[in-house]
Amino acid sequence: MTYGMLIDLKKCVGCHACAVACKEAHGTPPGVTRSHVKREFEGEYPHAVKHVVPMLCMHCENPPCVEVCPTEGATYKREDGIVVVDKEKCIGCKSCIMACPYGARYYRETEDGYFGSELNEYEAVMYPTMPQGRVDKCTFCVERIDAGNNEPQACVAACPAGARVFGDLETLKKQAEADDGFQLLPESNTNPSVWYTPSTVNA
Repeated sequence: MTYGMLIDLKKCVGCHACAVACKEAHGTPPGVTRSHVKREFEGEYPHAVKHVVPMLCMHCENPPCVEVCPTEGATYKREDGIVVVDKEKCIGCKSCIMACPYGARYYRETEDGYFGSELNEYEAVMYPTMPQGRVDKCTFCVERIDAGNNEPQACVAACPAGARVFGDLETLKKQAEADDGFQLLPESNTNPSVWYTPSTVNA
């Protein structure tokens, strides 16, 4: 089975619960979130409209990050479709960061946390898995998948509106297409495993 995610923009209210839960689960460095919500405003009061789009690694079928990586196996795609980084092989060249059209990757600059060298409880647990001088990103909470306990992804579990669904990509793709769903940046030819259903239904 290939994994994917479906995000219903009719349900998403842009509350950032997904970003907070992801940060708590993975203890990412200051200012870094693997999952975040992009907000855009269109028009002017009283006719202004807010658009919210949750962002994360798209786990593309044709991931440009894998193609540009100069170190074989440092960034690779698993059989279940999840794109991961092998921190032991990553040399921190940042080629994959530049290649990703979704801005989903970040570079670990220092070992410091929010309070400098004194790490908080989340950082203390997760920092050893994110060495300094390496690249990191969303993994669809791969450690939960591999544990086999059916524990949902942090962002999925935290969403108060139930806007996110994780599971079999083909099933979610059919559901998305039935609701006029779409992928981000189709012109990039990456074929993301994350689909969205629009905030408004076309007449």
